[in-house]
Amino acid sequence: MSSGELQRRLGLSDAVVIGAGSMIGAGVFAAWAPAARSAGTGLLLGLAIAAVVAFCNAASSAQLAAIHPESGGTYVYGRRQLGETWGHLAGWGFVVGKTASCAAMALTVGAYLWPEYERWVAVAAVVAITAVNIGGLSRTVAVTRVLLVVSLLALTAVVVSGWTSPSASLGRITPIDGDLHGIIQSAGFMFFAFAGYARIATLGEEVREPEVTIPKAIPRALGAVLVVYAVVGVTALAVVDADLLALTDAPLRLVAEAGGLPVGGIVRIGAGIAALGVLLNLIPGVSRTSLAMARNRELPHWFAHVDARRSLPIRAELTVAAIVIGLVVLLEIRSAIAVSGVAVLTYYAITNAAALTLTEAQRRWPKPIALVGLVGCIVLIAALPWRAVVTGVAVLAAGATVRLVTARRTSSG
Repeated sequence: MSSGELQRRLGLSDAVVIGAGSMIGAGVFAAWAPAARSAGTGLLLGLAIAAVVAFCNAASSAQLAAIHPESGGTYVYGRRQLGETWGHLAGWGFVVGKTASCAAMALTVGAYLWPEYERWVAVAAVVAITAVNIGGLSRTVAVTRVLLVVSLLALTAVVVSGWTSPSASLGRITPIDGDLHGIIQSAGFMFFAFAGYARIATLGEEVREPEVTIPKAIPRALGAVLVVYAVVGVTALAVVDADLLALTDAPLRLVAEAGGLPVGGIVRIGAGIAALGVLLNLIPGVSRTSLAMARNRELPHWFAHVDARRSLPIRAELTVAAIVIGLVVLLEIRSAIAVSGVAVLTYYAITNAAALTLTEAQRRWPKPIALVGLVGCIVLIAALPWRAVVTGVAVLAAGATVRLVTARRTSSG
């Protein structure tokens, strides 16, 4: 079979756009509802906790990406710093978690654009995004730039319209609702909003000067997105009761409709397009980790093929798309976010553990940052709904078991 190589075509601004595009849409348009269900107005505290954990994870990811500038993210970092077993668990956690994230984003597209046919629209979105990605990474970056601008315009419409509501008041935010467990659980849901920066780390073989570009791109994308989330979160709670936000898959549509401006249609279309932007970058991210695992024969080696003409792992991308379509048919948005949280937080726990093994010469941030990130990931996992924790742990354990059986057959052969 012919096999090509991934090309280093992306610069710093491209990497920041991909990271921001992978986040804007996930949290702003989807995660507020389950977070509000867990903590009410306390979700703002949850957002702050999630941001701290995300920053710690970003710092660890950036340090490790500078040392190991390859596709695969923490799958590679775990293997190099902690051993093959931890690397496999990280890679499998990323694949499982981000595949569930793809399903949540596809369902978000349907919830905003055509809620009566949410699942059908979600399936169509996956098919369309896969077609764009197969066209090549340069096209993906160009489309992401457009989608990110549209998303930010839609969020601007939400904020402006929301504050024209006669009932808008910062007094709605206090007193803070939710107990400690509920606030931490909301942080677990809101972490879903920040997880897109991992997409930057998976670009190790596709950015120029990755040892410089990736450490700069991750915190820049994260910081910019945090500002957007804070503004939108305060606006949403000031305009709509937290109880109402908790009951819908399209919470920002309620915020826009509560205002006095006719921007409901703009917000619905903008939200759908924003979620498409996230989906556009998530599917390639999962396929790159699958590619790295297949190269090491921890997934079927068939996925290690890179199409020479397009410089893309097309087999992996098409398989991921097919699995996402299956999850869209089976899961609700809240369940998809929760399962994704368990798997992705496991991935980042390993990221931080790997960063703790760095030498002082390799370290770019203080060691306690990685320690806080590790503990934070474990706490957020424990706080998520128990059904999601059980499901996530079971899927992760199944992946570890398959690897163990495969390793034994390989060694005995």
